[in-house]
Amino acid sequence: MTKFSLAVSAILVGSAAAWSTPMTMKADAGVDSRRNILQKGAAFAAGLAAPAAAGAYAVPDLLYDFDALEPYIDAPTMKIHHDKHHGTYVANINKATEGKDPVPILDLMADALEAGPVRNSGGGHYNHAFFWDEMTPADKAAKTKVSDQLEALINKSFGSMDEMKAQFEARSAPGALFGSGWVWICVNQAGDELKLVGTPNQDNPLMKGVLDEVMFPILGIDVWEHAYYLKYQNRRPEYVSNWWNVVDWDKVSSNCAYVIENHAGVPVRD
Repeated sequence: MTKFSLAVSAILVGSAAAWSTPMTMKADAGVDSRRNILQKGAAFAAGLAAPAAAGAYAVPDLLYDFDALEPYIDAPTMKIHHDKHHGTYVANINKATEGKDPVPILDLMADALEAGPVRNSGGGHYNHAFFWDEMTPADKAAKTKVSDQLEALINKSFGSMDEMKAQFEARSAPGALFGSGWVWICVNQAGDELKLVGTPNQDNPLMKGVLDEVMFPILGIDVWEHAYYLKYQNRRPEYVSNWWNVVDWDKVSSNCAYVIENHAGVPVRD
């Protein structure tokens, strides 16, 4: 039901209540009563029409349509994942940080394990914002390129791109990362090697205490069931294998360059 319809219903219900009042009241009192009801109904309608107070964080719009990653990631999954799941993390981190000075969500990651709801809700917001922007439609993804800098690090760390993908897929398998979580390619603290890691739930390598050292993600995949179940059901390995078709290597290369230059995590649209 639309906000306008709800407002009209409120006015009509109020008016019906007014007309059901015993007719012993004075005529002018009846007019005043009906006027008050209409005023309250108008105020109620205005309240529905007014936008909710903006929180510090918002779900960023996708850079492509919900169906743009088909056939590898289906449109219903993308819409539910983006609007509902990511939306819930944003609502909860806004609630947790209400009344505090807003800061980029990246700045909350380091100490998230000690910050209560920031760990799950803040991590969920950062991880998803990161995830959306590293993907692009398959026809565009096929034209993106791995930078010389990133290629050198892949060869040094894994031997080849094919070997990196094989290890990534093995680390993403249900037996290797049980339950919900993420798998990441990160730049290490020294900035001279890539590391393959998995994290549970909405943790990420930027959070102190999650891994042996803080690392800086440049590529990551969501392996929670909500990311793939409508299309792939229990076939997580198939989802991960197909996901390479929508990875934007220009963006991943940019992430790598940013991390090495700044020795910091990649900022996201928050």
